[in-house]
Amino acid sequence: MIAPDTKDWTWVLERPCPECGLDTASFDREDVGRLLRENAAEWQRVLAREDVRERPAADVWSPLEYACHVRDACRIFLGRLESMLSTTDPEFPNWDQDRTAVEADYASQDPARVAAELTEAAARLATAFDSVSGSAWQRTGRRSDGARFTVETFARYFLHDPVHHLHDVS
Repeated sequence: MIAPDTKDWTWVLERPCPECGLDTASFDREDVGRLLRENAAEWQRVLAREDVRERPAADVWSPLEYACHVRDACRIFLGRLESMLSTTDPEFPNWDQDRTAVEADYASQDPARVAAELTEAAARLATAFDSVSGSAWQRTGRRSDGARFTVETFARYFLHDPVHHLHDVS
């Protein structure tokens, strides 16, 4: 579970996550890129584990499936960030994460390839966050469900996802 209520995402900005412990207010916004790179490095160890394909329960993703999700989230959020920085208040297309997992067959992907792709996707997104400065942090965007973000809240909200999922597979 990522949030008590995924429609109300603001809780992740207001208090530490009760599951993974991340406090998104505990770091400077300029640290998001570095923290994302550090997280991607931790995923390399996860993807090298013997149990990388094992689901702890039928309805819980394996470490490999979580890693595929984190890789794809980095890719999706890079596009969203680029849109926020180049377009006035864009609306993001809906992303059905569960559908993507099935259609992309996360469970059968090659862990070594996912490790490389996750590192690359995280590095690209981290570099994009590193390039944000000044008033660009206040540019806005919104999800199709009406949730509104600034680049800063978007960065903090996003970082919770790979951190939380690393906790899920630990």
